[in-house]
Amino acid sequence: MTPPDTPQKLTRKDFASDQEVRWCPGCGDYAILAAVQRALPKLGVARENSVFISGIGCSSRFPYYMNTYGFHTIHGRAPALSTGVKLANPNLDIWMITGDGDGLSIGGNHLLHILRRNLNIQIILFNNRIYGLTKGQYSPTSLVGKKSPSTPMGSVDNPVVPAAFALGAGARFVSRAIDTDAKRLVPLLMKAHDYQGAGLIEVFQNCPVFNDGAFTHFSDRKTATETQLHLEHGKPMIFGAEKNKGLRLRPNSLQLEVVTIGEDGITEADILVHDQTNRAMAFLLAAMEPPTFPIALGVLYCDTSVGSFETAIHAQIEQAKQTRKPDLGALMRKGHTWVVE
Repeated sequence: MTPPDTPQKLTRKDFASDQEVRWCPGCGDYAILAAVQRALPKLGVARENSVFISGIGCSSRFPYYMNTYGFHTIHGRAPALSTGVKLANPNLDIWMITGDGDGLSIGGNHLLHILRRNLNIQIILFNNRIYGLTKGQYSPTSLVGKKSPSTPMGSVDNPVVPAAFALGAGARFVSRAIDTDAKRLVPLLMKAHDYQGAGLIEVFQNCPVFNDGAFTHFSDRKTATETQLHLEHGKPMIFGAEKNKGLRLRPNSLQLEVVTIGEDGITEADILVHDQTNRAMAFLLAAMEPPTFPIALGVLYCDTSVGSFETAIHAQIEQAKQTRKPDLGALMRKGHTWVVE
C-alpha cells in the first residue's frame, strides 16, 4: 500500500474536468487541450497549485476543461489577472490562455507588458487568424485580402506577426508549434514551463468553420518536410525531404535565403546554426513563411540572463521591510498641502 505522504503519480485523465468539451467538430483547440493535459503529468505539477487564466474567445473556455483552479476573465485582461495572481502567490503555476483576437487586439497592451516584465508564467496564444467566437470577423493576424463579415471586400490591414510582436515587446522566451503536432507541442510546453519567466507558445490553430485551412500551406503533412523548419539549439537550420536545404545569410547582407546543399558549391558548413540566444536572428526567423521560406517552429528565442518579475517585486518588498519603518500618520502628512479659499 502506498504511504499516505507519497504523492500519487497523475495522468492525463486527472487533469480533465467533468465538463463537456464544447468546441466545433474538428477544431484545433481539442488537440491543444489534449497536449496540455499530456504535458502536465510529465511536469509533476500539483493540480491544487495550477491555475488556468483566460480572456474571451473560443480558446478561453480552456479553464472549464482543466481539473485545476482557473479564471475565465474579461476580454483581453487575462495578463492583468495573471499578474495579480502570480504576485499574490508566486508558488502558483499559472498558464495563461489567449487567442489572436483576445490577446493582440483589445489585449495587446496588456500582453505587451506581461511579456516585457517577464512574469514567470506560461502563455499559450492560439492563433487561427480569425475571430471564431463572434462568427468570423477578421482578426489582427488575418492576412491581407481576407474576406469576412467585417471585411466583405477583403482586409487591407497588414497582419500582426505574434512572434515578432513578442520579441519587440521584450519577451525572452518565444516559441511556435502546430496544434496537431503533439509530438513537438508537448515537449515545447514543457520547455516553456521550465523557463523562469514569461514562456510564450504561439500555436497555429485551425478553425474549421470560419477559417479552415489557414495554415495548410505549411501544416499539411504531405509537404511538411519542405515547408517546416524545426529549430534545435546548436544545430544547423536544415530542412527538406532529403535534408539538403538550409538557411544562410545572403552575402554582404542581413537577409536570409534558402540554399540547397550540393548546389553552387554550398556545403553544410554554409548553413546557419540555430542560436536561440540570438535575438536579431529570432526576428528574421519570425518573419519567414512559405512559399519563399519554411515556417520556423520550436524555440525561436530564449534568454535566461534576466530574472522573473515577481521575484524582483518580492525582493523589493523584503528590502523595504528591512530598511523602512512604516508610519502611516507621517505618510499621510508628508509632502505639500493646499488650502482652497
